[in-house]
Amino acid sequence: MCGIVGVVANSRVNQVLYDALTVLQHRGQDAAGMVTLDEGHFLLRKGNGLVRDVIRTRHMKRLSGNVGIGHVRYPTAGSASEAESQPFYVNSPHGIALVHNGNLTNCAELKEELFRTDLRHINTTSDSEVLVNILAHELGKEGHGLSAENVFSAISRVYQRCRGGYAALAIINNMGMVAFRDPNGIRPVVFGKRDTPNGPEYMIASESVALDVAGFELIRDVGPGEAVFIDEQRQLHTRQCIELKAFTPCIFEYVYLARPDSIIDGASVYRTRMRMGTKLAERVKHEWPDHDIDVVIPIPDTSRTAALEMAQALGVTYREGFIKNRYIGRTFIMPGQTMRKKSVRQKLNTADTEFEGKNVLLVDDSIVRGTTCNEIIQMAREAGAKKVYFASAAPAVRYPNVYGIDMPVAMELIGHGRTEQEIGDLIGADRLIYQQLDDLKDACREVNPELGEFDCSVFDGRYVTGDINAEYLADLELSRSDSAKRQRNDGAVLELQNESDEE
Repeated sequence: MCGIVGVVANSRVNQVLYDALTVLQHRGQDAAGMVTLDEGHFLLRKGNGLVRDVIRTRHMKRLSGNVGIGHVRYPTAGSASEAESQPFYVNSPHGIALVHNGNLTNCAELKEELFRTDLRHINTTSDSEVLVNILAHELGKEGHGLSAENVFSAISRVYQRCRGGYAALAIINNMGMVAFRDPNGIRPVVFGKRDTPNGPEYMIASESVALDVAGFELIRDVGPGEAVFIDEQRQLHTRQCIELKAFTPCIFEYVYLARPDSIIDGASVYRTRMRMGTKLAERVKHEWPDHDIDVVIPIPDTSRTAALEMAQALGVTYREGFIKNRYIGRTFIMPGQTMRKKSVRQKLNTADTEFEGKNVLLVDDSIVRGTTCNEIIQMAREAGAKKVYFASAAPAVRYPNVYGIDMPVAMELIGHGRTEQEIGDLIGADRLIYQQLDDLKDACREVNPELGEFDCSVFDGRYVTGDINAEYLADLELSRSDSAKRQRNDGAVLELQNESDEE
């Protein structure tokens, strides 16, 4: 999960990009970066940390230019090393800078192919560097002057080579900006326009909220297998570059990843979460009609909308029982189990009067490792709750994600191979209520009936690209487990220490 944004304007874009990245910060807190293009020169600033820490006033002063792209990142494929931060740049052909959200599932194969056939060297473990080199190689086949037709022809060959879930943005020096989305439409990307006295300006971003803050009007989502090209004259061109086979956007965007004020594939994230709460309440009424819930309390922030609707549908009091420290990051994307567990108590504190002597239903968006849930249930009991029930607005997460979400490997998922009762016992809940997958899908379809199927692989183990097998998942387990991440992060820390010593 990363956030990408690009702007083509008639004045400096650095501030617009910066503001957009700050509202996309929830999509990645590991690294940030921005590149602008000014009179044929790429101007780059990137590094590990939050947007406000990486891009300072002194950097903004030199990030001139009317075209630019930005990125917020947390590592899925690759490491947490600063060298993996984006944008990535290649100087041939023309000069190309690229940002990318998602994961190439055939990255290892492509990396070997690039070296042996395309004679290109990949210097990091990032699949984003692989993608920019694939794009560069295909654009190179189109010759010197690139028209929209040339760009779309190159993108069609990128689609033929690259598998997985991805949304990407690239600046081609003195040519324009191009955005493209994987053929299944797994990862989201939208584009919008604002009119100025000097002509139209365009923004492309992971979520519509980035357009909102900058005053751009949402046009629509980039379609699966579609490319959007904005040339140097700020003319917009679009093309379906590969045959549309199946549109299966990631349903976890609606559950957790996206901001509630975003619209993704024509569906308001806020309204889908409202429907999730209603569906969950209907399950409680059906399976537990004589429930003794006194109060519904959300785990802030992403579960608030579902929890409020659930309380109203059940006719039960809704209360804010956890007070959040807003200066602590999202625990879902924090590296290492120890850090996640420790940060829960730093992040949340209880309002004890809302728990004392009550049967409490806690509502969260999902349960991944179960560490956070266990800690929060314990906090509720310490605050005086008689009984603590737990509801998840999503079904049980039982399988790893391979399309750009840093979901744990199977053995680290509390839902993998366990029943609801077993999971409830492990997290310490008196009762556990999960959303049903069909209800989750319906919650999204009821907001936008044009949505059909989804990528629900973390819930049902069905990988929509059709190229994921047991061997792939075994290799994933070796590279993405907590122990593997610790080794990579230790290496990144050592690298920074060595650089500091040299200075």
